[in-house]
Amino acid sequence: MVEPLLPPPTAHPRGGRREKHLRRDIVDAILYVVRSGCSWRQLPVDFPPWETVYWYFTRWEQQRLTFRLLDALRARVRTDAGRDPDPSAGLMDSQTVKGADTVGADTRGYDAGKKLNGRKRFIVTDTLGLLLAVVVLPAWVQDRDGAKRLLLELHHRQHPLLSITRRRTRYLFADAGFAGALVDWARTTLRTTIEIVRKPPGQRGFSVIPRRWVVERTLAWLTSYRRLARDYERHPATSEAFIRWASISTMTRRLARRAPATRPGRRHFGIAT
Repeated sequence: MVEPLLPPPTAHPRGGRREKHLRRDIVDAILYVVRSGCSWRQLPVDFPPWETVYWYFTRWEQQRLTFRLLDALRARVRTDAGRDPDPSAGLMDSQTVKGADTVGADTRGYDAGKKLNGRKRFIVTDTLGLLLAVVVLPAWVQDRDGAKRLLLELHHRQHPLLSITRRRTRYLFADAGFAGALVDWARTTLRTTIEIVRKPPGQRGFSVIPRRWVVERTLAWLTSYRRLARDYERHPATSEAFIRWASISTMTRRLARRAPATRPGRRHFGIAT
């Protein structure tokens, strides 16, 4: 499913040898970095050289490959689930993560509410929890301000000339942190309705909130990838690229499994004599 969407091999105008490494090995190496959290230089020797993998990673990002993969795989997952390939409703939320020492001071900030120094991820998903758009900003950015960048990114992503989708997501669910002037701005500027889903009055402790739990589950899926457990990237655009690769991995695994995951049975080990 992924191979036909990859850019065709290109040779130097004056000639040159063919690509030495299989595209499958390059994709597997990128997903290994996302899942394990290791640095590029720590890639096992079973994969192509880390310089080659990193070169493909940056080149494909410049060609906006991850955007096309997200659109195609999300449409496939939604079709298998009996949904329309193009979502009309979505969910929006943010997540603050701690920034590593490699994160520059100009792209990080302090979130007083979460008491974390790092970056804040803003994401929009469909009602199945599949990623639609992501924006990474310093942690001091308020939810209402970051949501404007996110909604503009979503609006740009779903432009007919830039996306394979045929209709736009016009209805979003969000928590109380996005209430206020943002709702009016989205309705008048982008013709998008934002419904604020608030906690039940008098709620104490943890409780699953309708609609909102789907996007919160997606944020939990992202942090299960060790590269995303905290932000290690020098540039926010690289963080966004890794989030898209993690979402691509989640969808490809779901499509390949085609059935709910089963817990393995107990293994019995014999005693060597």
